[in-house]
Amino acid sequence: MKKPEEEKVFADNRKAYHDYYIDETYEAGIALTGTEVKSIRSGKANLRDSYAAIVDSECILMNAHISPYDQGNQFNHDPRRKRKLLLHKREINRLIGLTMQKGYTLVALRFYQKRGKIKVALGLARGKKTHDKRDAEAEKEAKRDIEQAFRLRQKGE
Repeated sequence: MKKPEEEKVFADNRKAYHDYYIDETYEAGIALTGTEVKSIRSGKANLRDSYAAIVDSECILMNAHISPYDQGNQFNHDPRRKRKLLLHKREINRLIGLTMQKGYTLVALRFYQKRGKIKVALGLARGKKTHDKRDAEAEKEAKRDIEQAFRLRQKGE
């Protein structure tokens, strides 16, 4: 019997869920150097403020910070270099059409490992306004209070 696939998450962009509505997600491979792979696997990657852009029919990851590998030598990588994302041509064409719409952007959500390869989850995102963020925070707080009251009630019975 086949074991279920396990996805190990190396870096997560929780701020993206706070700042944007994520409408769709895409999985993309990423072209990395050896020292970048080692740094990501050791958890030294940061996706805050990173996004993807489509340049010359190629999807490029911008502003993602992957720290230089500690045991690396002079062939170590630049931490904020642009990295090519590996997507099918039809996915890129679809993303070109969607990102041309007003208010949409591609945001990097997380680095994770799937079948031994490092992948990037991209989200097609719309920006939230300040009042939307407050509403989402109030909703989350109310849900947390309800769950806490429910747990306390179960303990009492």
